[in-house]
Amino acid sequence: MTDSEYMDLAEALLRAVERGCDRINDESDADLDNQRVGGMITLTFSNRSQIIINLQKPLHEVWMAARAGGFHYKWDGRQWTDTKGHGEFFVHLSQCASEQAGQPLVFSS
Repeated sequence: MTDSEYMDLAEALLRAVERGCDRINDESDADLDNQRVGGMITLTFSNRSQIIINLQKPLHEVWMAARAGGFHYKWDGRQWTDTKGHGEFFVHLSQCASEQAGQPLVFSS
């Protein structure tokens, strides 16, 4: 994968996370705040816990830090998949965000 292909795919992921936050706030009382600075998004929940999603350009990875731990995702040709077998990014983000919010939250690409 070229750097430019990585950036296109990674930017699409970050935009999908932002859209997901907007939709969740419109459809629920989750009170999910998101702030993007460059290649990093910080999701802050009403209990002040956070999930941080960060692009790792040199490695062509996306990293996520949540209460459940730190996770690395690589593009497998179809989706962003965890390098240690925790599954697809958006499914895992939904699980971590639901746990931290105390209610079901769903993110998708």
